[in-house]
Amino acid sequence: MQTGQGQSPGRFFMISTRRGILLRRIVYLIILGCLLAGCQTAAPIVENTPVPPAAAATATTVVPEPAATLPPPATSTVVPTATAVSPPTATAIPSPTPFVPEPAGRIGLERIADGFFKPLGIEHAGDGRLFVLEQTGTIRILENGQVRPAPFLDITDRVNSNANEQGLLGLAFHPAYAANGRFFLNYSRFDGATVIAEYRVNTADPNTADRNSEKVLLVIAQPYENHNGGQIRFGPDGYLYIGMGDGGSQGDPLNAGQSPDNLLGSLLRIDVDRGDPYGIPAGNPFAGDPAARPEIWAKGLRNPWRFSFDRETGDLFIADVGQNEWEEINFQPAGSAGGENYGWRRYEGSHCYTGGCSDAGLIMPIGEYSHAGGHCSVTGGFVYRGADFPELRENYFFADYCSGTFWRLFPLADGTWDQAIVGRVPILVSSFGEDLNGELYVTSHAEGAVYRLIP
Repeated sequence: MQTGQGQSPGRFFMISTRRGILLRRIVYLIILGCLLAGCQTAAPIVENTPVPPAAAATATTVVPEPAATLPPPATSTVVPTATAVSPPTATAIPSPTPFVPEPAGRIGLERIADGFFKPLGIEHAGDGRLFVLEQTGTIRILENGQVRPAPFLDITDRVNSNANEQGLLGLAFHPAYAANGRFFLNYSRFDGATVIAEYRVNTADPNTADRNSEKVLLVIAQPYENHNGGQIRFGPDGYLYIGMGDGGSQGDPLNAGQSPDNLLGSLLRIDVDRGDPYGIPAGNPFAGDPAARPEIWAKGLRNPWRFSFDRETGDLFIADVGQNEWEEINFQPAGSAGGENYGWRRYEGSHCYTGGCSDAGLIMPIGEYSHAGGHCSVTGGFVYRGADFPELRENYFFADYCSGTFWRLFPLADGTWDQAIVGRVPILVSSFGEDLNGELYVTSHAEGAVYRLIP
């Protein structure tokens, strides 16, 4: 065990690392390197048909029913049909970037818990607990530095995590969770389809959920195994936002990002408190367009793996995973009427990709970085609103999955944005989390650990 400058074991940047961590990281990158990145996965899913109305699936089903027996939303049309397209040749998996300590005075990471299996997310429920998502279908509670032995929820019998970008991908607690016990999940079904479902906490035990309470709200067919999006989050308006990737393969062969009649390649917004199984908010930009899906809030996204709202301003930051060269951070100011087009597949970041080089009608990213230097896939974070390093309040933090590089993105006086590297660590940063007090955390996918950002 090596330590630096008198720091205690279990910390990074001038903080200790464990022997062999780089070797493990290389091995895991070979196995998991495609996670969230722009590389092609296996052949397209054979079943890719619209889901007609039918009886709702029950939560007790061990093996989910075929796609034809699960219901689409009553307020929607049909799940978008996608024509199977042969995926192109796979791109190379980036090599891991060696650990490079950053100068003192920048942020660091402190390991606070480990023993998780492929953690992909951290959420809080309005109290001191942190809920850690494991890709295979379990949610575990981290409280006072200890991981509870029994999971909050285990639905591994319903979740398909066979491909790198499939699994239990998102968790959102209802704004009134303390009173109603409702929370929502985004997971991959065994046919590859995305499922958005509601669950409820066990009324007799706040540390366990009722796995038999599942109510399926939305099923979206996935033509390929990658670019499934994953994040779901309640906005300041009380509506549920859902990040959907373009459906996979490479180069968006279905042009989903620019097709308003396709839920893929979009940020969706639905009302989970009205309608059956949900309602369409009256302010959704395509609600009155018969040629578009009314759930769509914004378009032009490739794989919005993680997005977040600034807890103080309501501004929205969307980290969109790039194709082969550029990763990007998109921005939507609070009070927006929606309908933004963030450019994919016409643009990758601020760079022309296909279909002409006019950016007319597009919203360009406020931040981006290239794949040079071992970068491969952006992991979006949060605007920092905690107390540990007040000089960095109002800075948006994000990281790269492969290189472990951390950036902060901040506004300038002229209305533009700038970004700066604040550290680099030898872990696969799969997700950020925010606790009740605004302090930030990250999950290490390969190590199965949770870290807290520290000065």
